[in-house]
Amino acid sequence: MKKLVFVVIALFSIVSFGQRGFKDSNRIGIGGGLTQMNIYTSNFNIKPEQGWMAGMHVRGNYYNDWQMSFGMFFTDSNFSLQSYKGLSKVDTNFKLSAVQIYLLPGYVISQNHFNVEFGPVLQINDKLKISKDDENNILVDHPTLQAKDITQVTKINANIYAGINVGITNFRLRLGYQYGLNNFFGNYKNVEEIKTKAPNEKFKGNLGILSGQLTIYL
Repeated sequence: MKKLVFVVIALFSIVSFGQRGFKDSNRIGIGGGLTQMNIYTSNFNIKPEQGWMAGMHVRGNYYNDWQMSFGMFFTDSNFSLQSYKGLSKVDTNFKLSAVQIYLLPGYVISQNHFNVEFGPVLQINDKLKISKDDENNILVDHPTLQAKDITQVTKINANIYAGINVGITNFRLRLGYQYGLNNFFGNYKNVEEIKTKAPNEKFKGNLGILSGQLTIYL
């Protein structure tokens, strides 16, 4: 992960140096905001929860009314599942920490005010994190499984992003949505606890991440 961050920072430095002397729409942006993550699956009843994201990107002119945005963001996204903790039914929170690298073409509707953006996002994430107090909670949707059994999700994910970038020259609001193209639960076939406790279940899920962030362009 440290090597990945170093490479991306180096690319930012090269691109930002190359942007000098171009017109006003070639800028470095620093931003942060909120996320809401869902997982589209028939295996669990997912409850989307709020999270956050923060990072930076370089946005530059590409061709005529087209621009290109290259960036890296860190995210902590959340969702919850109903579970039994003793005799009580509770919502167990699952946190997904990830770094996202994206390359987004964008069409300029209004110079320095309104862009439409779309493109691929590479997401590299850790396993799901839960509170130690909730690790042994029994999942309502799958009573043979505990919360700790389903944390080993796919760690490299490919998402597709679509959104808008609106505001003024130095301050923009970015609203976007990401959909996961691969099976987020694909790694479950390698998890011994799941193979033993739910041998006949086929797990499939696709990420859905809604985000809104304020970007300051330098």
